[in-house]
Amino acid sequence: MTETATKKALVIPQLIVGLGNPEPKYDQTRHNIGFAAVDALCCSWQINLSGNRKFQGDYGEGVAPVDRKKIRLLKPSTYMNLSGQAIQAVTSWYKLSPESVLVIYDDMDLPLGKTRLRLSGSAGGHNGMKSTISHLNTQNFPRLRIGIGKPKGAVKEDDKKTVSHVLGKFSVAEKQLMSEVLQFVVECVELSLKQGVEKAMNRCNSSNFSIPESDNKS
Repeated sequence: MTETATKKALVIPQLIVGLGNPEPKYDQTRHNIGFAAVDALCCSWQINLSGNRKFQGDYGEGVAPVDRKKIRLLKPSTYMNLSGQAIQAVTSWYKLSPESVLVIYDDMDLPLGKTRLRLSGSAGGHNGMKSTISHLNTQNFPRLRIGIGKPKGAVKEDDKKTVSHVLGKFSVAEKQLMSEVLQFVVECVELSLKQGVEKAMNRCNSSNFSIPESDNKS
């Protein structure tokens, strides 16, 4: 009886969403690291995404390698500020609870290479998350933030340095680092599917990747 109750309490993702902007000019930018994370999952799990008008994004289904259950992946094509529309379209169609949606996105407040998995929380100034919270009508859904760091000398969220940093591309050294981070993100998501988000938090929140000093040239 206790074991059943424990299993019911586990938060296991059924829909994994990566946030980003759809146009080619945004490919490989820091703000699109959520898209890159979903691409990494697709590659690892051999799931193909295709444009889905009903779900307003690139959508695919497959079998999770951990528990062999159905898993859904989504990259909204609504642009970041309207991400919640696409997420709500999928959750409404399949009658998924907000708690079963894992959203992956970039975070300037985390250092480059740091990841943070949480069961709930505020938008923290991220427009994609503001939209998601608004459309799901709750903050109680898991999210995995990937640190992209802050630009030097940036004063506020909307200043030019911040905007160009977020919409800029990773340097060669940063790209190598983020490749490692994305493989770690796959590991974190698989752990969430196997043991639940709460247990996966211990592993995901304790690691920190960094660029070797020899490669860290500005």
